[in-house]
Amino acid sequence: MEWPINEVTRITGTTSRTLRHYGQIGLLEPSRTGAGGYRYYDEDALLRLQRILLLRELGLGLPAIAEVLAGGKEVSTALGRHLVLLEQERDRIDRQIASVRRTIEKREGGEQLMAEEMFDGFDHTRYKEEVEQRWGKEAYAAGDRWWSSLDPEEKRAWQERATRLGSDWTTAAERGVTPESDEAQDLARRHFEWLRGIPGTPGAGSAGPSKEYFVGLGEMYVADPRFGANYGGEQGAVLVRDAMKVYAERNL
Repeated sequence: MEWPINEVTRITGTTSRTLRHYGQIGLLEPSRTGAGGYRYYDEDALLRLQRILLLRELGLGLPAIAEVLAGGKEVSTALGRHLVLLEQERDRIDRQIASVRRTIEKREGGEQLMAEEMFDGFDHTRYKEEVEQRWGKEAYAAGDRWWSSLDPEEKRAWQERATRLGSDWTTAAERGVTPESDEAQDLARRHFEWLRGIPGTPGAGSAGPSKEYFVGLGEMYVADPRFGANYGGEQGAVLVRDAMKVYAERNL
């Protein structure tokens, strides 16, 4: 028995675009392609899709899923790596929750609010050591002074911008966007402009980050899972790195 692609999307809630992308990357081939390129999926294909969707729910990226399905990686190994990232994110969120709770309690109790308490968990210091080692203590100090000078609304707006950029990178990676594509290069431009506005960034200001800094930062995203987690993990970090390198070669 076979099911046409529109029936599969209805049953699973997966879009036809996603199914076609899975086919393009060799993750899920249709059992048959009919007239006009219309795709059909048999029972074996649906069972494979079931496994893919389950692993996606567990948070694995498409490359890791492909390795698991090919037998090249144990599910426990792949999940173990993902678990580390989840635990790091959980710790950060727990701190944010505690920070917001303290803010509420102090406001309701008429107590004086401390800025450090309000923004604990919104952690701009977690990469302090890496920044100081790579670009010097003054680079970090300048960025820290800038962050401390922002009012709560400005900090919230900056965080939202950073989160939106990370989310857009993650989505692009999941869709298989290539580093040289217009979409990836527009994201790289946004990334460049985002860095340009952060004091302490080498080259920050009108000129923007230097080519060496921009490319080196991309390499750091891949080398350290803590950075890569901002872009959906290794798959997203690789896209960011490669797209930033292409942007730097073309524009810097």
